[in-house]
This record gives sequence, C-alpha cells and structure tokens, in this order.
Amino acid sequence: MDFLLRPAQISDLEQVLAIYNAEILDGTASWNNTPKSSADFQTWFSSLVAQQFPLFVAEHRTSKKIAGYADYSAFRQIHGFKQTVEHSVFIHPDFNRQGLGKALMLKLIDHAQQHKIHVMVAAIDHENKASIVLHEKLGFIQTSYMPQVGKKFGQWRDLVLMQRILD
Repeated sequence: MDFLLRPAQISDLEQVLAIYNAEILDGTASWNNTPKSSADFQTWFSSLVAQQFPLFVAEHRTSKKIAGYADYSAFRQIHGFKQTVEHSVFIHPDFNRQGLGKALMLKLIDHAQQHKIHVMVAAIDHENKASIVLHEKLGFIQTSYMPQVGKKFGQWRDLVLMQRILD
C-alpha cells in the first residue's frame, strides 16, 4: 500500500479540514452546509483526544499528502450509550477507489475493539451505495432507514443507519 495509516497530528488538521470542507461544499456524505474553520477543527481534535477517541489519517508515502481520515466519537451523550460510537470516514477525491475507506475502517474497528467498544454505528446518505456495500462487507447490518430526515442542496435526504456489534 502506498499509504501510511497513523494517528493524526495537529499538523494534519489543515489537510483534514480541506477534505471535510470539500465534502460540505460538493457532496452529501456530510449534511453540514457551512464550511468549518481551523478553530472549529482544533476544538474538535482536542475533544477527541480528551475523550480518548481516535482520528486516523491515510498519508500518501511519496507526497506526504493526507488522502483520507477516519474517526469515531460518542453515539449519544447519555451514559447508557457509553460503549456505542458513531464513525466517519472521508477520502480526498483524488484517492477514491484505492481501498483507503476499507483500510481506515479496519483500523477504526480494531481500535474500538481494543477499547471495549460494544457497537459501532454508521449514518450514511441513502445514495452512497459504495459506503453501504463497504459496511456490509465489514459485517455491518442495516438497522434503520429514515426517510427525509435531513436536507442538503435543497433536497430532502434519507439516512441509512448501520451497525456492527464488535464483541
């Protein structure tokens, strides 16, 4: 693999931010509609670190460019959900279809299992068939289909919830 999967460093955040903001502006994997600032991402990263949640990056070995990233954090802020997390994976468009989504997912799953996480949840736009298929291949099952729960680009969006029990 031409990529190094590693924990993110503060110096990676500008590239991670660029990947996320491109998705906000052009894609439907995030239903946010306002680009995030560097300060927003610094706060987000600090929060992940404080809660011992991971942020992994895929760094291209030659160019040192961040090709994608993955994280997970609390599913809900209620104590009973403490061992359930929701994850995100974003790949820079220049690096799509190179197996990075799967590699980052496997890294997240391994981390979650080592940290005694019981369930990992995915919230996926219903039109993101590649992500749904990838999650199925990794043992996730669809547990909910929620029509018209969000809006992006003036269109109602349906949400697919998938989960995997890890232990």
